Amino acid sequence: MKYTMLSASLGASALLAAAPALHAQQQPAVTAAPIAASAAAAAPITPAASAASTNPASASSATRANGNAPVAETQLKDVIVTAQRRRQSAQRVGTSMSVLSGSDLKTLNVETVNDLQHATASVEVEPAFGGGQPQFRIRGVGFNDYTSNNASTVGINVDDVAYALPIQTQGQLFDIARVEVLRGPQGTLYGRNTTGGTVNFITNQPTRDFEAGASVEYGTHNLLTTEGYVSGPLSDRVRGRFAFTTQDFGAWQNNRATNQTLGNHDSAAARAQLDWDVARDFKLHFGAHGGFDKSDNTGLYLFSPYTSTKTGEVIPADADHTKTGWGVSPAFSRVTGLSTDAKPGRDNANGGVDLTATWNLGPVELKSITAYNYLHRREYSDWDATRYHDSDEYFDDTVNEVTQELRASSRGDTRLRWVTGLFYSHDDLDEKFYSDFSDRLGFIALTRYRQSVDTLGVYGQATYDITQRLRGIVGVRQEHEKRELRGFASGMLTPSFVPFAGFQGGDANQSLTSNGTSGKVGLEFDLAPATMLYATVSRGYKSGGFTAHNTGNSNALAPFKPESLTAYEVGFKADLTRTLRWNASAFHYDYRDQQVLSATFDPNSQSLIGTFVNAPKSRIDGFETDLKWQPVRGLEISQYVGYKSGKYTSPFVTYNTQASAASGHNVFTDYNGSALSFPRLSYGGQVAYSWLAGGYRLRAETNYSYRDAYSQLLLLGPNYTVDSYWLVNASLTVTSPDRHWDVALWARNLFNRQYDLTKNFFLPGTNVAAAGEPRTVGVRVTYTY
Repeated sequence: MKYTMLSASLGASALLAAAPALHAQQQPAVTAAPIAASAAAAAPITPAASAASTNPASASSATRANGNAPVAETQLKDVIVTAQRRRQSAQRVGTSMSVLSGSDLKTLNVETVNDLQHATASVEVEPAFGGGQPQFRIRGVGFNDYTSNNASTVGINVDDVAYALPIQTQGQLFDIARVEVLRGPQGTLYGRNTTGGTVNFITNQPTRDFEAGASVEYGTHNLLTTEGYVSGPLSDRVRGRFAFTTQDFGAWQNNRATNQTLGNHDSAAARAQLDWDVARDFKLHFGAHGGFDKSDNTGLYLFSPYTSTKTGEVIPADADHTKTGWGVSPAFSRVTGLSTDAKPGRDNANGGVDLTATWNLGPVELKSITAYNYLHRREYSDWDATRYHDSDEYFDDTVNEVTQELRASSRGDTRLRWVTGLFYSHDDLDEKFYSDFSDRLGFIALTRYRQSVDTLGVYGQATYDITQRLRGIVGVRQEHEKRELRGFASGMLTPSFVPFAGFQGGDANQSLTSNGTSGKVGLEFDLAPATMLYATVSRGYKSGGFTAHNTGNSNALAPFKPESLTAYEVGFKADLTRTLRWNASAFHYDYRDQQVLSATFDPNSQSLIGTFVNAPKSRIDGFETDLKWQPVRGLEISQYVGYKSGKYTSPFVTYNTQASAASGHNVFTDYNGSALSFPRLSYGGQVAYSWLAGGYRLRAETNYSYRDAYSQLLLLGPNYTVDSYWLVNASLTVTSPDRHWDVALWARNLFNRQYDLTKNFFLPGTNVAAAGEPRTVGVRVTYTY
């Protein structure tokens, strides 16, 4: 099947690649004259820049300006980023990274943060049990956890504000200037320390001139998405911007027993920003955002038969992956407040404010970033995917987070460029986690706790021009974290709360203090004016934590240790010609005390309960390469490939989950030499052709991605392998001569590929998977003023 899909995607690419020749046969040749209404001869056009500047000028005004310019000669555009805390070309940043502009997100059909895995190499984003909590993994480094009390291995930043939880990114992908995905440890430049990498979301900023725009999108399953913004000056010194988005999306799944539908989306978000030039060298930026998500979760389907322990009924495996099942018992309804008619879904709300002050003091810039964010998570999932009540789950979380970052950096293009900073954060989490085991175990369980985390980090990085062509980089970070788990209790609701036997002594309290050092050394060498070689050695560090699952024994709360990762990377970035760009990197990761999700047999529930363990040593090796080419005017071709492999490299004796479930007690196995759990190969690309016809600009585009098969949870065995899959998207966009409006016809998952996002189980005998969305087609109309 994958070769069929490969042929289809390459065939579509070949058709687009042949478009210039076919077009030339039908239209008279034209010279590169200024574009006017009389320029009906369809001459190819040069694509607009794919990256957004951080200047207070939006992409829309730049695009309209280009629309009235002469047809330029084909040339790749420079991509400006702030990955190293200063504006510079992405081709001058000595690290592996991918950059997606706001327009890239549209053409690549990146609707949520989960879709980033289909647009970049070596990135995976999975929904936890089909829910709204994304789990990031970069180059195989990730952290699987359906609770909310542990830090991610991948750092998340929105406009320089560090977010504690990946779920806080949901609803953020609107009015975006660009997304920067940085691979490998980044602790010497960012507030939070990470081992996997960092994802930076940079939004469009207030503009000096008045601008406004809106778009409406309608598609299959009654998809209706709206976006809009207004931006401009409020006075000589104050500029503002307001943006919003809403999304409604009809159901695409069905309850196999009742034929009720599932899959509705209902979400909205808004963002307001103010820039105030208080003085010539002193500026303030204020931001506020908020939103809600009342969408259905992705329903799980049965990939093997299910047998009810209550009635003996056997439900066959679902051949149709859009089938699912759920049901809320009256008892579960009483303790959670859910309706007995509730569908798997979420009722989440989030918001926050931030204030950034910037002082330019000659050769030094000082910056203060203060932020507050909150999240209310109310989420119901049916993890047995049937009408029975073997494992129905309800999360009730409240997160409050305060962050403060102070940063100083050098200004100007001096021989020594540096940045240093101090970062502090305080996170409060209150979580209640209800589990309805009544049909399997005869009770409803409640796990409740409060957690506070205080983090203090000091970081710095310097780049020095050793010669005109050779640069040296040195960075270091020291972090201190205190994590306190208070009032942890786990027990049965009968209907009063009765602690499990392991908690008969009362609530359990735990405290963990972590201190870690990370750093970076590297060299960058300009082999030619447009070719850079680089080599780096960096160390990442992630603090330890607690397994806050619904365990029946307080001993399971013993903290797991911090993990560290030493990354060795070499690479090059080369503009081989004005129309051909080729970047590549290779890496070796040396892991220590990798945090791995396993499961222990719990005598109270007679089932497996997730627990985190540390693998003493492991390694990951791999590479990424990406290519951008504009062989003729109007034709764009981009490709990327990522490959990685990893294994445990020392004795790693831990729970054998399948053997433990079968025997009714814990069985241990040495996993030394076993492969790590992630897809090895990721591949994707885009082919687009743009031309003029009657003064209108047309753009035909296809993009595609491939993900390799992999074992979703290695310790659960081969039955939980997620198969490989291809996805192909396509679009055709028509833009008016004045560049004020455009209409796009699009198709996602063009060939209606049936594929899985994740496979798992919560209790033995309930083998479930989360299916990806089927084909959707639609139209998007955009107007900019």
